[in-house]
Amino acid sequence: MIDAASGEGLPGANVVFVDLKRGTATDADGGFRFTNLPRGRFTVQVRSLGYNTVTQLVDTGSDQPLEVRLEAAATEIGQVVVTGVSQATELRRSPVPTTVVDHTRLNQTAASNLIDAIAHTPGVTQITTGAAISKPVVRGLGFNRVITLNNGAKQEGQQWGDEHGIEIDEFSVDRAEIIKGPGSLLYGSDAMAGVINFVAPDPVDEGRITGVATASYQTNNSQQGYSFQNAGNLNGFNWLARGTRKVAGAYQNRYDGRVYNSGFNEWDANGYVGVNKSWGYSHLTFSSFNQRVGLTEGARDSATGIFLKDIADGPNTRAVLVNDQELRSYALDVPQQQINHLRVGLDNNLILGDNGARLTLQGSYQQNLRREYGNALDPAETSLYFQLRTLDYSLRYFLPERNGWHLTLGGSGLHQQNRNLGVEFLIPAYRINEGGAFAVAKKTIGALDLSGGLRYDLRRITADALYLDADERPTASTTPDAETKFAGFASTFRNYSGSVGAAYSLNETLTVKGNLARGFRAPNIAELGSNGIHEGTIRYEIGQSNLKAETSLQADAGVSYVSDHVRFSVDAFTNTIDNYIFTRRLLTPAGTDSLSAEGDGVFRFEQGRARLLGGEVSLDFHPHPLDWLHFENSFSMVRAQQLNRPEAERYLPFIPADRLQSELRANFRRQGKRLTNPYARVQLEHNFAQNRFFSAFDTETATPGYTLIHAGLGTDLANAAGKTLCSLFITANNLFDVGYQSHLSRLKYADFNNANGRRGVFNQGRNVSVRLVVPLSFK
Repeated sequence: MIDAASGEGLPGANVVFVDLKRGTATDADGGFRFTNLPRGRFTVQVRSLGYNTVTQLVDTGSDQPLEVRLEAAATEIGQVVVTGVSQATELRRSPVPTTVVDHTRLNQTAASNLIDAIAHTPGVTQITTGAAISKPVVRGLGFNRVITLNNGAKQEGQQWGDEHGIEIDEFSVDRAEIIKGPGSLLYGSDAMAGVINFVAPDPVDEGRITGVATASYQTNNSQQGYSFQNAGNLNGFNWLARGTRKVAGAYQNRYDGRVYNSGFNEWDANGYVGVNKSWGYSHLTFSSFNQRVGLTEGARDSATGIFLKDIADGPNTRAVLVNDQELRSYALDVPQQQINHLRVGLDNNLILGDNGARLTLQGSYQQNLRREYGNALDPAETSLYFQLRTLDYSLRYFLPERNGWHLTLGGSGLHQQNRNLGVEFLIPAYRINEGGAFAVAKKTIGALDLSGGLRYDLRRITADALYLDADERPTASTTPDAETKFAGFASTFRNYSGSVGAAYSLNETLTVKGNLARGFRAPNIAELGSNGIHEGTIRYEIGQSNLKAETSLQADAGVSYVSDHVRFSVDAFTNTIDNYIFTRRLLTPAGTDSLSAEGDGVFRFEQGRARLLGGEVSLDFHPHPLDWLHFENSFSMVRAQQLNRPEAERYLPFIPADRLQSELRANFRRQGKRLTNPYARVQLEHNFAQNRFFSAFDTETATPGYTLIHAGLGTDLANAAGKTLCSLFITANNLFDVGYQSHLSRLKYADFNNANGRRGVFNQGRNVSVRLVVPLSFK
């Protein structure tokens, strides 16, 4: 690697064959080498801090040395994506709207959980339940409409529920790739809103054994995080193992003080072991995510506003005031939930000959256990207990390149079974069998990149009947006076999805894009079979087994201008969804609200038509000659309506407000001999008022606008020889301790607080985070 300006070798540059999961770093003279590299034409990415990233196709079968000249630049171009494409693709040449959040940005962003860490991405937000629980929302759609990938493989949990997060260790993620919309055909149903792929680090250099120790602390909720990673690569045998511990107490804000029972604790382990050879690679992967989370109910004393909790009082319960010691403790009370997610899988990439053809095969077993504890008289009783087991696979054949065409054929599927093991029943036990086949193609004609494809899927959901006796315990259908809780059903969904798009580089700096995609989503088990009180929505929900699959048609258009000192992009979309699934309150024959036996409103899932439109605008300045100064700005918006509905039901629920973000950041390569890559940043985040809300049935209320200021600074600390000893990141979120409620916060609708005249629980106040990352080298 050579510095284009000086002609000198560039040490420490990263050279990565993305599709092969092979990487190395250049030596002191800028040289590098690979051993046992498969023969064929593969995409190589070369990146170094402060330089343009270079991406090009390389024929590894030729014996010619590779020389790359890197040009210094203030803007980041040349990023490569692997999610949803036929091969590793330069970001600006992909017609499908995609964003990458790299490892540097993740380190510089303090968050209580992984979804919060990426939620500042334009077009991405989150539905939250306190500090621990966040679900991703992409351009206004979430839950089963967004697919979450763990290093390229689908994560199968209870995605339909909003009262738990995703089951991925935040420290295990090297970067996040976010596809906005149904443009990816590799994953089938549920990718209607998009795909979020959390990508693990690439294997380390040949002959190396390394480690990373990370420790973090957050002041607002006394959150502690500790993680240790060990990785190695000896003669092609490589491994990675990581263990993580996180614990947090109650978070706080200026209006609620400390929010009772909002803490959590977590134990995680993950990694892989395998081989990388000239024929490809084969890795055995594993992940164990184990979390306990307190569930905030928000009940408070009417006179003082102090939080209340229920305790046993003989055969009954009574509410008592929560004391200060309990608010400052790491202990959790009921209600709380326990999430355990185990995943064991195989990830194989086989090179077929010297022409670049390859075959990938992924398969895994997943078990997701979700327990909810809510009985103050018996805290160990599992009110809800779901046992979800999944066998999933995907097979992809990457044909050799011919006349600029890259074609991928493949299929994927799963078998899934869910059991109810608790004392309460919200959804029936069920089984899912599904399979799909697809073809994806990409063609480069000079400055024009074309891509598209087609996919067909078949899904069958079979739900079991359930009958309850007088004590509401499962019984036979022949039991006298048995109550039918779930009638049982079998539903089959067949549908197709497709995408076609183009990206055209008018010159080295200006690119225009367009994409048209059709997606679909089969109804989830809650929409088809619910019959019970859903604590996450505080209402009684009834499913309909005859619902049809949702189908969407989304059009995207974008333009981007990237030079050494300016980066500008506009991405716009319109998305029409037929058979859109929503809930509607049932009325009695007299026209009054229907209520359950417990007094909760009764809602039934129905279907209609929805339309969403919006987009994102980004404008970044790097004024010459102050290339170390970055002024980055973005604006994102979504407008979402149900068509042909009454005024109160006109807008879709849980649609994020318009958001403007501006960040001023200074990046320096070296300050003296000991400080390398120091940075300082300050960010303004303004969320506009959300007055377009689903007001029917007291579902939502308007949310006023608010402005938050975030700041951060950090640096790498090096020894006299220039070797990095550690990296330090200090971040302050909500620096001025603004009291606010996000429109997508479920706690916004908790009980009214008579003491301060405000409804619900507010979001997290000022939070200062310190993170220390120590790289280790054992060989």
